[in-house]
Amino acid sequence: MHRDLVERAMAGDHDAFSELTRGSVDKLYAIARLIVRDDDQADDATQEALVAAWRHIRSLRDPDRFDAWLRRLLVRACYREAGKRQHWRRIESQVRTSPAEGADPGIAVADRDQLEHGFSRLSPDQRALIALHFYLGLPLQETAEIVGLPVGTVKSRLFRATQQLRAALDADARLPLVEGGLP
Repeated sequence: MHRDLVERAMAGDHDAFSELTRGSVDKLYAIARLIVRDDDQADDATQEALVAAWRHIRSLRDPDRFDAWLRRLLVRACYREAGKRQHWRRIESQVRTSPAEGADPGIAVADRDQLEHGFSRLSPDQRALIALHFYLGLPLQETAEIVGLPVGTVKSRLFRATQQLRAALDADARLPLVEGGLP
């Protein structure tokens, strides 16, 4: 059925395209949010990717690769968005918790905040690799196809990104806390 929708969309059927993308908009937004770290930029990147997908769907060679192709468009849109507003860098933290029963919700919030802070220190390229490989669980080969890099390059960049994230988390853990937050 998925292939049928893609083929109909490739033939110009707007309803088929809408049905095809309807289920993936939230996931695309979540990926974009992980990469650009800003709600408005994530909205813009998601919309840009969907518009580009509609405009260029006829250029898709293999209908079975639609999802990977759409993710590639999204990652590229995220890179453009991150480049547009790079000088407006700001750290945002939106903590939404659903603590496990019996667990201290303060610990979960602190852990999530610490991870968010470390993740925000990564470049958009590094966040894209981590989001695609670890968040989506894509294999290295597919991650490499989406970002347009050889698998070996993706492996080494992913390794460096996780090392940098660990280093940022370790550095934050060593910072003394002062009243009212970080020094």
